[in-house]
Amino acid sequence: MYLTAEKKAEIFKKYGNSEKDTGSIEGQIALFTYRINHLSDHLKKNQKDFNTERSLVKLVGKRRNLLDYLIKKDIVKYRELIKELNIRK
Repeated sequence: MYLTAEKKAEIFKKYGNSEKDTGSIEGQIALFTYRINHLSDHLKKNQKDFNTERSLVKLVGKRRNLLDYLIKKDIVKYRELIKELNIRK
């Protein structure tokens, strides 16, 4: 499986407060970004996998909502996070 418990803990340790803090906004955005990148690679190989495409669109929407919340809460953290995760230019 592409997302093991160790990988998930590593993501939350790097972007969240700790590896046990799975509720932090930054950690959730980083996890969604990791999953989005994986699904995008999958769809490049399997263009007709419409269930994965639907899941990808839902994940992008969830990440967008969290990013919008982070803009309102702390714009400095938002700018650092999008630069670090390479979400957009």
